[in-house]
Amino acid sequence: MFLPLHDTNPLRHVRFPYVTYGLMAVTIICFLFQSVLPPAAFDQATIDFGMIPIVVRNLYPQPVPWLPDWATLITYAFLHADWLHLLSNMLFLWIFGDNIEDAMGHVRFLVFYLICAICAALAHMAFNLDANGPLIGASGAVAGVMGAYILLFPHARVFVLARIIIPIPLPVPAFWMLGFWVATQLFYVVIGSTESVAWWAHLGGFVTGIILAAGLKRREVVFWGGR
Repeated sequence: MFLPLHDTNPLRHVRFPYVTYGLMAVTIICFLFQSVLPPAAFDQATIDFGMIPIVVRNLYPQPVPWLPDWATLITYAFLHADWLHLLSNMLFLWIFGDNIEDAMGHVRFLVFYLICAICAALAHMAFNLDANGPLIGASGAVAGVMGAYILLFPHARVFVLARIIIPIPLPVPAFWMLGFWVATQLFYVVIGSTESVAWWAHLGGFVTGIILAAGLKRREVVFWGGR
């Protein structure tokens, strides 16, 4: 129904959000390596480095012997199923990540992003304990970024491409745009959607982002954008 294009929230504390762009670059490079693999090798890579609940729970041996079981709680966030999966996650990270990095600082933002990825994977695992399929994608970590954004900058304007009659760009408060996104995730959880989307990972990352942002933000950055 909508596609975010950009926000109107200037940076105030850092000159260049190189952690955000670095995470995007690493994620894109990982997918480029994936994309040149033959189909069988592509699938094997998602098994080797995706987060498989029964592997993390030590019910099944790790496919890559030298990789600790817990490591896939991070590596999964740098793999994607296809270009649409990758670009949608990178678009949200590009729009919202720079402001959260600005609000936290470079190092704390990197720690924040990785913890959000871990907690998103754990949330997915909690509701899929016996799953033997790999979880992949940055959406859980990016959902954490969105959770932090709605806590710190709910009144910032986000231009979205809304499909009403024809697609038109509309400026809406971040609270409404991100709130609609959360409501969508909850809706699909409640109805028990069978789509291959990790709804619980999204919600777990989002809640983690809100909690962590409260403790990792700069002291001078106020909640709710100062209102």
